[in-house]
Amino acid sequence: MTSEATSFSPDLAFALELADLADSISLPRFRSADLRIDTKPDRSYVTDADLAVERALREQIEAQRPGDGFFGEESGRAEGGERRWILDPIDGTSNFLRGVPNWATLIALEVSGVPTIGVVSAPAFGMRWYAELGSGAWRLDQGAAPRQMRVSGVQDLEHASLSFQSIEQWRLAGYLDSLLELEKQTWRDRAYGDMWSYMLLAEGLIDIVAEFDVKPYDLAALAPIVREAGGRFSDIDGNDTVWGGSSLASNGLVHEASLKVIHSVR
Repeated sequence: MTSEATSFSPDLAFALELADLADSISLPRFRSADLRIDTKPDRSYVTDADLAVERALREQIEAQRPGDGFFGEESGRAEGGERRWILDPIDGTSNFLRGVPNWATLIALEVSGVPTIGVVSAPAFGMRWYAELGSGAWRLDQGAAPRQMRVSGVQDLEHASLSFQSIEQWRLAGYLDSLLELEKQTWRDRAYGDMWSYMLLAEGLIDIVAEFDVKPYDLAALAPIVREAGGRFSDIDGNDTVWGGSSLASNGLVHEASLKVIHSVR
């Protein structure tokens, strides 16, 4: 599903090639009768598709970018220089194993601690989103030309649409009262879940996404897309990082107001 556009940097072109490879492995395993599902030590699920995608992409990265570091959900870290590829082979494994199409491969390139490239490939949706710092954020649908994305212009919480991802996340983090207060002050709340919430934000269809208990490989590919679409991406304390264990993404216009509400009941 790689775009026909010719203005890609070598790194973004490579990331999109990795996404093509990931899709060729994951999509045939989606809803397959013989999908193998195991439980990891943290009691989260992993499928044979997760493992196969990460193994194939890591092999390509090590072959084509041998000086770069690597951080994958399933196989851990390999340190390199200032550049590091961060990978979630299947974001939304629980959806994948249940046959729900809201899942994707997340591919990011981090340079000197900053995610500079993000690719989110969701083959069950027939969609892909990607960005590189300074080049805008783009959505690519199967068989269509890429189109540039932009966050919404909503300026007030009372008109904002919120995706809170998971009540359990907020409860376990001790922020349930914050969620209830934020919900009270926004126009609409839903839990679209996983990477899709952030892509809806980048497309200007919702205005706030926040969650807890997240790792860098859950977020690194999402941050450049949100930021290049004109939004803001931080942790729940407002720090512009994907390493804080939480996230707050917005159209930028309601970011500070969201932070204020979240921390007003702490």
